[in-house]
Amino acid sequence: MAIKRKDNKGKVLKDGESFRSDGRYQYRYNLGDGKRHTVYANTLSELREKEVAIQRNLYDNVRTDCNNVTLNDMFQLYMSGKSELKQSSRGSYIDVYKWYVKDEIGNCKIANIKYSDIKNFYNGLTQEKNLKLKSVELVNGILRPVFTLAVRDGYIRNNPTDGAMSDIRKRRNCGQDKRHALTIQEQELFISFVANSRNYKKWHNLFTVFLGTGCRVGEIIGLRWEDCDFENNIISINHNAIYRQQETGKCGFRFSTPKSAAGVRIVPMLSDVKKALLNERKKQLEMGLGSPVIDGYSGFVFTNREGNIYNPRTINRSIKGIVNICNLQEEKAAITENRKALIIRDFSVHNLRHTFCTRLCENESNLKVIQEIMGHSNIAMTLNVYAEASDDKKKEAFLQLEGKIKIS
Repeated sequence: MAIKRKDNKGKVLKDGESFRSDGRYQYRYNLGDGKRHTVYANTLSELREKEVAIQRNLYDNVRTDCNNVTLNDMFQLYMSGKSELKQSSRGSYIDVYKWYVKDEIGNCKIANIKYSDIKNFYNGLTQEKNLKLKSVELVNGILRPVFTLAVRDGYIRNNPTDGAMSDIRKRRNCGQDKRHALTIQEQELFISFVANSRNYKKWHNLFTVFLGTGCRVGEIIGLRWEDCDFENNIISINHNAIYRQQETGKCGFRFSTPKSAAGVRIVPMLSDVKKALLNERKKQLEMGLGSPVIDGYSGFVFTNREGNIYNPRTINRSIKGIVNICNLQEEKAAITENRKALIIRDFSVHNLRHTFCTRLCENESNLKVIQEIMGHSNIAMTLNVYAEASDDKKKEAFLQLEGKIKIS
């Protein structure tokens, strides 16, 4: 007859359980790796709660031998497997993680991070660090695949980021942050002001090319003369200029190919764009401006008075100054002319790309053409802009239907 082991209170202990001389309980189990593992508890009920968790983990193939793995450890493992990432993207991932995650929750054991922890962390980013939701989305975009890897490798059962961002958006009663397109009236007022401004006229050619091609800021500031075919009226987009912190700690430009194959494309050259490019070429020749050599690239279309390519932050600062002065002048003119002022909303250089895409969608129904010109890797991106741009066109179409269909 087998003798049942008991603790000092006479409670019967199960297989694997034992009562230690120091008054604690222990449970020993095998993971199938040929090693015995042990957990400890101060009470028998606490020990059995741990046993249930262990058995559940074993059933779900969740690892119980790596309880000391931190989020920082998992991030390093995730990045080591992303060999396909371009150097610029890799640097951005690492920077965002270092700025917002590493010292905040990075040292937490990944097995202990719960959904509520992630939600509180994201709330802290928006409330304490005053990050915009789009920036928090960027953080979430990095953490989500890290936790997904942890799930797939058996470190955790569920991804704690699931639903966290959507819940935060819902609680804050807001939808997806959208970069708005300028209305036709805003666009006309903006470009007219720049063209006729003594202080800002130097930006006219650059903004014309932005509004006439829909290219990304890195594609425009890195555009070379050899990319412009004036005989066939096309522009070749085949690389991207990125301004970011380098390995030395200093900020500077680096060049790379587009993130996806869709980014390499040919954009037709509108007559106004061609005129702006030729004007810029004439200005460069008259002023004798040189061109820097960056990562082997040279002969840039747009350079400042020092002969360097433009920093996106400088362009955005100029846009802000233009909009502020333009709005002030418009308000004064509206009072004099006894009309409502047309106020241009705040926007950044990327809104010019969105504006071009909107104008294109308003005048072109072939989604494949739009996708290829914009360099969208996913048709869903094109559809989102197309749906937004089509609202006015729907109203226009219905106005043309008035009296043409018998409905009453």
